[in-house]
Amino acid sequence: MAEHTHRFLFRHRQRLHGNRAFAAVFDAKLRKTAGPVTLCGKPNDLDYCRLGLSVPKRVGSAVTRGRIKRRLREAFRLSQHDWPVGYDIVIVVRPHKLQPVAEYQRLLGSAWMRIHDMLESNGHDSDTPSEQAP
Repeated sequence: MAEHTHRFLFRHRQRLHGNRAFAAVFDAKLRKTAGPVTLCGKPNDLDYCRLGLSVPKRVGSAVTRGRIKRRLREAFRLSQHDWPVGYDIVIVVRPHKLQPVAEYQRLLGSAWMRIHDMLESNGHDSDTPSEQAP
């Protein structure tokens, strides 16, 4: 059985926790915007990515913000094996109409690969999957 299967989990350890962790990502000043989301990234020394979400009240009601957060986490969960590993990621959301999970996957993937490419061009070493999206 040479077939490699991925487990599409989003575990507690994959969440970014605490103000210090968020501040460290924001201080790294690696940002790319795609539609209504801005991704901020910072390399970590782990073999997986950690995700943090910043959805301010101006985005909408608590119900709307919750729906957006659930869809963003789902987009991350489904796409995590397509992305380079070893980063802390914070997604900052601006007000917008709720999108399907597939659209969030496209937006996040686009912005994330641009951040990764920017780091690679600056000489940062990280583990990356053998197949990368352009």
